[in-house]
Amino acid sequence: MRLQDSIRSLKGVGDKTEKLLHKLGITTIQDLILYYPREYDLYEPPIAIRDAKENQKTAIQGFLNRSVQMNTKGKNTVVTTQLQDGRAMLSLIWFHMPFLRSVLKKGSVFIFRGKIIRQKDRLVMEQPEIYTPAQYEEKLHSMQPIYSLTKGLSNKALVKLVKIVLEEAPEDFQEYLPNTLLQQYSLEPYWTSICAMHFPITFDEFKLARRRLAFDEFLLFILGLGKLKEERSGQENPYPLKEVWTTENVMENLPYRLTQAQMQVWTQVEQDLKGNQLMSRLIQGDVGSGKTILAFLAMIMVAENGYQSALMVPTEVLAQQHYESLIKLLGENNLELFQPVLLTGSTKGKARKEIYSSIESGTAKMIIGTHALFQEKVHYDKLALVITDEQHRFGVNQRKELAIKGGAPNVLVMSATPIPRTLAIILYGDLDISVIDELPANRLPIKNCVVNTGYRPQAYRFIEKEISKGHQIYIICPMIEPNEESDLENVTEYGEMLRKEYHNSYIVDILHGKMSPDEKNQIMERFASGETQILVSTTVIEVGINVPNATVMMIENAERFGLAQLHQLRGRVGRGDAQSYCIFMQGQDNEETVKRLSILNSSNDGFEIAAKDMELRGPGDLLGVRQSGMMDFKIADIYQDRHILAQAQEAAGRILSSDFDLVDPENQGIKLRLDLLLRGSLSNQSI
Repeated sequence: MRLQDSIRSLKGVGDKTEKLLHKLGITTIQDLILYYPREYDLYEPPIAIRDAKENQKTAIQGFLNRSVQMNTKGKNTVVTTQLQDGRAMLSLIWFHMPFLRSVLKKGSVFIFRGKIIRQKDRLVMEQPEIYTPAQYEEKLHSMQPIYSLTKGLSNKALVKLVKIVLEEAPEDFQEYLPNTLLQQYSLEPYWTSICAMHFPITFDEFKLARRRLAFDEFLLFILGLGKLKEERSGQENPYPLKEVWTTENVMENLPYRLTQAQMQVWTQVEQDLKGNQLMSRLIQGDVGSGKTILAFLAMIMVAENGYQSALMVPTEVLAQQHYESLIKLLGENNLELFQPVLLTGSTKGKARKEIYSSIESGTAKMIIGTHALFQEKVHYDKLALVITDEQHRFGVNQRKELAIKGGAPNVLVMSATPIPRTLAIILYGDLDISVIDELPANRLPIKNCVVNTGYRPQAYRFIEKEISKGHQIYIICPMIEPNEESDLENVTEYGEMLRKEYHNSYIVDILHGKMSPDEKNQIMERFASGETQILVSTTVIEVGINVPNATVMMIENAERFGLAQLHQLRGRVGRGDAQSYCIFMQGQDNEETVKRLSILNSSNDGFEIAAKDMELRGPGDLLGVRQSGMMDFKIADIYQDRHILAQAQEAAGRILSSDFDLVDPENQGIKLRLDLLLRGSLSNQSI
């Protein structure tokens, strides 16, 4: 068995299963090995009924104080009995399991495991797992993997396939870090870590495996940045710019005054562009701090000097919105002669050829678009400035590729991701950092509330009230589809439920990352235009759309996200003149969750939230709570793993200082991995 063998080569994988695995991005044996669990089901010691918390999966031991009752309604069979533990009682209910009548006898002692809910005046556990004390003892403290799934593929089936592969151990899946590095940082072997990520025997084993794989992700990322920085370091600026009055006039004509923080950062950008060395700068600013206007000013300065600039953003809808905003700004200042163009994947035929021509001839001085900006057929005339929006959505390789397209342009990166400066210095190691730490004075703070699921009816009434005012709503769910191993909210069922509820009143759309780019764009365009009232989405909406008319965001299972990402998500509202609101709906009503989420109640400052997020993270947060998608790391979390990040930075520094070109035999494995990463053949998703 080799890594690049088709997934179809595995026993038990036929046409149907192969297609389902392809939906998850699993086409080869390597893809399957690197498809890590999204969380784990922990089998913890049983507790007393009186200590159980509602809406949390719990194991309860007791005896059955009455015989099983069975009711049949048509084809539906309902089995009920009652568990007693001291004086406390717990009702047990199963559906479609009539055989339990012969298994569960009055007076028998069992352990039942499931989620406890309250129905009127009684506690109920529906469809619980059933164990004898001896059976549960075997599972105690074990961690069962739970994978992200697609409809038609069960967790059990995926677990079986992963076990088959791990038992055979592909011959070309070898250790690639030198022994000196493994020993210095006490890292587990690579293959051992891969296996333990899927099937850890203990929590300690899981932590060691996760630490190793997080270290790898950070190490390769920082080495890639180091290479990029070296290539750009001290490069002469082929397009030194002169200061122009046009930018001053544009600032004077704005309907608002730039904040002091904006002016300070603009001065830094202007000085860089006038300098003899190429600019490589990051502008970090919270949601709504006004980064985009600084990008436009830089583009105007470049155009006034006779050169080109390109602004690359993550989605077509955001590219369209930026393009329209730029057109409006230029029109208000009589600067239409710069002829900005919009280039995205949807630009077709004659229009695309005309844009290519205007870019190559230099007629188009300002180019806005998506990844289409660095396709092979795009040739620039004199590209003096490249701006990327939301940097963590673009890999090191993509940034490098766009820079290469333009020869040696100045680079400006904008990010609303609230990363504390100590981490930003590492993660943006090839860039100088500017921070906009001030919001415009006229911006209304978002009103927040953290509630449990009992508040949902009231939340719906509030949502209906906002829609009646002509406003729009985001609802965020952590999952795309239902998962047999999890009861987290998912956009598919949630969206369909709301469509049935509001079919005569409102238009509800569903958005998630598995949709095609065209489908996602159409849905975001409908919402941006006001055609859709409610958008039920995964975190794919975190960046890529600006809808000032949206005033409410409700985030289901808010405890499943990191605080910094929750802050990033709520930045989708509060962009207009109306008061906006964010409702954090917590599915787990425990003290730690309440404490963590309450920070969002008291602060709208992303950097303050990120700092507190780092302080609060504990070992338990390794399971299921992370900054999903942050910097495109699959395992690593820049907040939770900041100490590992520091170690990886130290290791990368030593490697580059002693063997920059990675020619030493002991670094050959690292070189191979890094080359694949920088060529784009290996994403951070599969390190």
